[in-house]
Amino acid sequence: MLKSMTGYGRGKYESNGREFVVEIKTINHRYNDTSIRMPRYLSFLEDRVRQYIVKNIPRGKVEVFITVNNISAASKNIMVDKTLAGEYISQMHELIEMYGLRDDISVSTVMRLPDIITNLDVEDEEVYWNPLEISLSSAVSALQTARESEGLRLKQDILKRLDIISKYVDEVKGKSANLLEEYKVKLENRLKEFDTNNIVDENRLGMEIVLFADKSSVCEEITRLYSHIESLKNMLENDGPSGKKIDFLVQEMNRETNTIGSKANCLGITNFVVEMKNEIENIREQVQNIEWW
Repeated sequence: MLKSMTGYGRGKYESNGREFVVEIKTINHRYNDTSIRMPRYLSFLEDRVRQYIVKNIPRGKVEVFITVNNISAASKNIMVDKTLAGEYISQMHELIEMYGLRDDISVSTVMRLPDIITNLDVEDEEVYWNPLEISLSSAVSALQTARESEGLRLKQDILKRLDIISKYVDEVKGKSANLLEEYKVKLENRLKEFDTNNIVDENRLGMEIVLFADKSSVCEEITRLYSHIESLKNMLENDGPSGKKIDFLVQEMNRETNTIGSKANCLGITNFVVEMKNEIENIREQVQNIEWW
């Protein structure tokens, strides 16, 4: 299934009076670039969280946000970080004075701020990791669903653009078929202009036409373009297309289109080439957001 690199997922799980909440956001990136924000007292789990993310999301810029909310008085042995609370309150007062905000700071407001309360109960690492892993799994599952949904939209958009390109190739094929005859007529007229007897040297004319046909023929490029379009469509319809392979085909389509543009001595064909290149570039941008493997 085609997956987008862009997505968002959220998961939560309650255990021992705590609510573990995990939010994950991803955007396109060539490699895996994971950043994690979590309570300081859980920093000993950061490496396990990172390994879990890399295993399930091998590529992309990944932002992970982890919060833990105390929803009951399960723990009696807690400590309030008064220094950190003081810093929060000081910054709040600065904002109030700077922007003329209403001063509604309360103890409950401060106590809900990150890292104000630390649980001093000595507990096994797994007591924290097990519910956190469940939350991570839920968030990753939601993220993958979102990426698949966005991938379907990308697929539909690319297929639509491929159909447009195919129609442009049809037009180029039709116009290129008449190029040789048009060139022959133009050449005969030009030769007559320089020949007072209006006698055209058929051998010379034939040689010029052969040279022109060799230089301007785009039959091979058109055939390859049709083939690339069909291959790309098949790849999109199959399960598990590789973004890397799709990107390669798009590059080949662009190369064939450039060759047609350089060979064609016809304004009509040039105009279609410009439109084809525009659609190919749009596809290329979309492909950059497809998950590669």
